[in-house]
Amino acid sequence: MRWGRSRLLSAGLVVATVVTTVLSVWLGLRVADRRAEEQRRQDILAAARQSALNFTSLDYRHYDRDSGNVLKGATGEFKKEFAAQTAQLTKLVAQNKSVSEGQVLDAGIVRSDADSARVLVVADSKVTNTAAPQGQARTYRLQLDLVREHGRWLTSDVEFVG
Repeated sequence: MRWGRSRLLSAGLVVATVVTTVLSVWLGLRVADRRAEEQRRQDILAAARQSALNFTSLDYRHYDRDSGNVLKGATGEFKKEFAAQTAQLTKLVAQNKSVSEGQVLDAGIVRSDADSARVLVVADSKVTNTAAPQGQARTYRLQLDLVREHGRWLTSDVEFVG
């Protein structure tokens, strides 16, 4: 009889050990998934903020560099359209001696999955040019669509909203 109890106790300990191990692995995987999800969200927000900052910070004195920064974070139709307008914009910005100093105030993800995201961004900028040498404050509400390409989040579309 003692041998039976001992065997039952051993079997109970084995079952408890297996259950504890399975639960530990399961909880560890859930924590890892949540960390990966949070990291993805942070990467999306960082890319959207940088894209909006690049888009709202353009200076006629180094417009080639500034427009290049916009293009580095762009892809698809947005990149094609912006690149196609760069020559015309370079002339216009130089003629008006335009300087726009952007600042991102807030950003939030509307929707996202592993390969795409839509982000709303609120940004302010101070714009100076020949018509407004003292500067004008402007507030932008932007909707940015981003896609993940080669491990980077790139802006595929920008719309001005409300």
